[in-house]
Amino acid sequence: MELIMATNNQHKVDEIRSALPGGITIRSLKEAGIGIEIEEPHNTLEENAAEKARTIQRLTLKDCFSEDTGLEVKVLNNEPGVRSARYAGESASYEDNTSKLLRNLEGITDRHARFRTVICLLLQEKEYYFEGICDGLILEERKGEKGFGYDPVFQPEGSNKSFAEMGMEEKNQFSHRAKAVAGLVAFLKQMNK
Repeated sequence: MELIMATNNQHKVDEIRSALPGGITIRSLKEAGIGIEIEEPHNTLEENAAEKARTIQRLTLKDCFSEDTGLEVKVLNNEPGVRSARYAGESASYEDNTSKLLRNLEGITDRHARFRTVICLLLQEKEYYFEGICDGLILEERKGEKGFGYDPVFQPEGSNKSFAEMGMEEKNQFSHRAKAVAGLVAFLKQMNK
């Protein structure tokens, strides 16, 4: 089975590929020869994931999926949430977004947060959704060099390491994205029977 993943983010492609069993091939937009950036104009992860998947399905007429992920910090009314990638502005870097988050949490002791991923799969012109959640804490300073985004400041529940201190295999034991992918994979296996 081959699916197009509606993203240009190679980190996300690599993370999802590492969680997939054999028999399912994922192609990124670049690998599928699609050179567009898809807007994320909506106020929910579900709507943004669907927007991206529908756009690629219209362009290619192939089965595809997309995901949208947000970091939700309880004390900040679940910010940055759906705006996680653009928290510090439209062209903000991972570093800019993380710095803004740490500034907004200065002096705050309740640092509970969660990563939430929603996958929208378009398969044979039907839509399916899968969600993965990882609870944890926002650290007071960056730790680790691996990963991307907020990984250096997010410590998942049940670990004493940040995501950026973990290899892919260890991160997938906790990861919101890996949990959403597990739901996707279980569904695809059922469909493939």
